[in-house]
Parts: sequence; structure tokens; C-alpha cells
Amino acid sequence: MMIDFPLIWAGLIAFALLAYVVLDGFDLGVGILFPFVKGQDNRDQMMNSVAPVWDGNETWLVLAGGGLFAVFPLAYSIIMPALYIPIFLMLLALVFRGVAFEFRFKVRGKSNFWDLAFAGGSTVAAFAQGMVLGGIVEGIAVQGRSYAGGAWDWFSPFAVLTGLALVVGYALLGATWLILKTEGEVQQHAKRYAPRLLILVLAAMVVLSVWTATLHEYYLQRWLVWPDRLYTLIVPVLVLACAFAVFDGLKRNRPGKPYLAAVGLFVVSYIGLAMSLFPYLVPPSVTLWEAAAPDKSLQFLLVGSVVLIPTILAYTAYSYWVFRGKVGDSHGYHG
Repeated sequence: MMIDFPLIWAGLIAFALLAYVVLDGFDLGVGILFPFVKGQDNRDQMMNSVAPVWDGNETWLVLAGGGLFAVFPLAYSIIMPALYIPIFLMLLALVFRGVAFEFRFKVRGKSNFWDLAFAGGSTVAAFAQGMVLGGIVEGIAVQGRSYAGGAWDWFSPFAVLTGLALVVGYALLGATWLILKTEGEVQQHAKRYAPRLLILVLAAMVVLSVWTATLHEYYLQRWLVWPDRLYTLIVPVLVLACAFAVFDGLKRNRPGKPYLAAVGLFVVSYIGLAMSLFPYLVPPSVTLWEAAAPDKSLQFLLVGSVVLIPTILAYTAYSYWVFRGKVGDSHGYHG
């Protein structure tokens, strides 16, 4: 039996990217909500809720980016020049935000620059990620085996809306995370923000879904033609179920349910997006099989991933287990 190595690797990279979105999404969301919660103690509590895990969460982004470079070099060589500006903006914002984790607890003052760095880095990183996603979904001009567009082709109304939608979505993940992990005034703030953010997320999903269907005939066919329609119709049903679960968890005061339902919302949306794009890595012209490295290279790299991915999963699970439970006013990760 022939083994489809490109398909296996596409699944592994998709999993790594989903893990990054779900895990780093909530800690970016905490940063996005930072300016809306006043008081040094409250902000310390917010930051301490993510401080033990944020850098581990970003491991998945490194794995997804490195995997794309090694396994799908043609897609990497086209996507990078097409999206250099938002990708480097995202990386700079993530570095700036990472530095803020260490400096903020040492540099105190009435106007703390590192509060701004944490909030600004989180928001810019989320927005840039949304712009990258929007640029890919909208399509990348390809001629032969190279990028054929300009440096600013990615900047479009669709990509801007996608960037804003991801900022709001991460803020929802952050709010539900704070409901789960904190108590007192911070938790009450998060409970007030979560339903408003959910409504904005649902509105953005409706607009972007309709807009996406108009971008390429392929997307429209995928969502409307039988039997593909049978699978794609399940997505909006699951989205509504997750949204209801968020509202229900907030109403019944069950701290874990809104966060898990918000994660479910992201997972379902991600699957819906993957169904729209498949089998293209660079829509609408380069499929994952056309972009893949030779099978022997994929087979060799797969051996390493058998060790690497379970190791990352194990230490990620261990860190969440060690730092489980609520983060109170007096708890401080930085000492």
C-alpha cells in the first residue's frame, strides 16, 4: 500500500497550527484585554495566569513554521515573500511581548511602559496573524513556481477584517480563560466581556463566511455542491452549539464550560476553514502534493516527528498540570 506522506505531513502541520491557535490564543487574548482592566494587582493576576505557559504555547508556532519550510518548501517559498510584512510584524510583536513578561514585574511606576508593551504586542501579533490568514484565503498570485505579486498585495479589506476578527476571537478565549483561572474583580470583568465578545465573533464569522464564498468559485462549490454540502453544513450547526454552551456556562456560573466551548468554537471554525482550502496550500493554484518535498525526505522527517511531537505534548500537559488551579491576588509566578 502506498503511503501518502504529503497528506500525513499536512495533517501534522495542521494539528501544530491548531494547537498554537488554541493555546497561544488565550494568552494573547489576556494581553488584548489588559487595557480594559485597571489596577496593578488585577493586571498582575492576569499576567500570572498565563506566565507559566505562554512560551511553551509558542513552541507549536515554531513547529508549524519549521515544518512548512522543511516539508512543503515550494509553499514556503511562495507564502513568505507574499506575506513578509505581516509575518515580520507578528514576530516583532511576539518578541516585544515576551520581553514585557520579564521587565514588567521589575520596572514599576505610575505609567508602566511594559503594560503597554504587553497589551500592544499581544494585539498587534493577533492582528498580524489574522492578516496572514486573510491573505492566504484571499489567494496568492503565482507564476510558474514563484510569487508573482507585489509587497503590499496582502493588504486588503478582507485581510483587515480577518485580522480584527482574530483579535476579537482571541479576546474571547482570553476572557473565558480568566473566568476559569482567576477570581475576584478580574473574573467579574471577564464575565462581563465574554458575552459581548462572543456576539462580535459570531457576527464576524457570518460576514467572513459569506465573503469567503465570493472570493473563488472553488470555495463556493465546496460549500454548496452535493455531497460536499453534507459535510460543510455540519460546521455552522456545531458553531451554534458551541456558542450556546458559552452562554449557558456563563449563565450557570460554571467557570470551565465557557472556556472549553470557546476552544470548541475555534476548533470547529478551523476545521471549516481547512475544508474550504483543501487540497490547496497556496490557493488557488498550488496543492499540498505539488508543494511537497520528495517522499524520501518526508519519510526521514517523519521519524523525527514521532519523537518530537509526543515530547512536546507531554511537557505541555505536565506544565498545565503543575500550574493547575486558580491564580489569586497573592499568587506570583515571578516571585
